Amino acid sequence: MNKTVIIIGAGFAGINLARKLDPNFFDVLLIDKNNYHQFQPLLYQVATAQIEPTTISFPIRYIFRKDKHISIRLAKALSIDTQEQSIETDNGTFKYDYLVLAMGGKTNFFGHDEISKYAISLKTTMDALEIRNHILENFEAIVNHTYEKNESLYNIVVVGGGPTGVELSGAFAEIKRDILPKDYHSVDFSK
Repeated sequence: MNKTVIIIGAGFAGINLARKLDPNFFDVLLIDKNNYHQFQPLLYQVATAQIEPTTISFPIRYIFRKDKHISIRLAKALSIDTQEQSIETDNGTFKYDYLVLAMGGKTNFFGHDEISKYAISLKTTMDALEIRNHILENFEAIVNHTYEKNESLYNIVVVGGGPTGVELSGAFAEIKRDILPKDYHSVDFSK
């Protein structure tokens, strides 16, 4: 009889592990709160309106459509009972032989949590859309007011110089040079 492996999280780690588990030995239950996997390395392109969110989101069930030993449940994990080897979700309780927690990460503010009130992280499609909308709303405000009243609207601060920060900064430079001037003729982009 196969062992049951529950994997919580359908990001890169959860999906890759589910694919590698031998169907002759394991039945897999993949639990995620979303019905899609998002390709996070391209979130910066969604944030800068270079691609649409659907371009980087793939239905989890589609990914595993040929894998009969892998089941999918859309649910949020609520609690784990290690004695009973069960996990309670908002969609029922499930028993496991092995449990893997692969929920990803969250933005680290390095002990400065007050910053989170003013910052927009870039971990999800919703974050990317919030960044995109914020920037476009700023440019709408700029064209409706004078520069002196809205000098801060011209500023974008990217915190973090890892791959995402560098890609996002480069994409902002590209849209400042190539795209936004075509849409906002009255804006002085030298400012």
